[in-house]
Amino acid sequence: MTLTPDFLDGNAAAGDLESVFGTDMTVATGRCRGCGQRMSLAQTRAYLRGPGIVLRCPGCESVLLRLVRSADQMWLDTGGLDYLRIPAPQ
Repeated sequence: MTLTPDFLDGNAAAGDLESVFGTDMTVATGRCRGCGQRMSLAQTRAYLRGPGIVLRCPGCESVLLRLVRSADQMWLDTGGLDYLRIPAPQ
């Protein structure tokens, strides 16, 4: 029996994150508040089966970012990140 993970890499959340930030967020970097691991958002674990997107730390599985969208609003929680560094547009 082969188990398949229930997550994708952070690239799976690229479209929704770009709609919020207006830039490619897969190259943005941050540090996990739980374990201190630094990573690009592309390296996170993306869970897409719920009502929104959840990005978790690949090191400790802490929730880094949550994004939920309704018909006319979006909620963004980055409370699991110490910081989020976004490359400035050129």
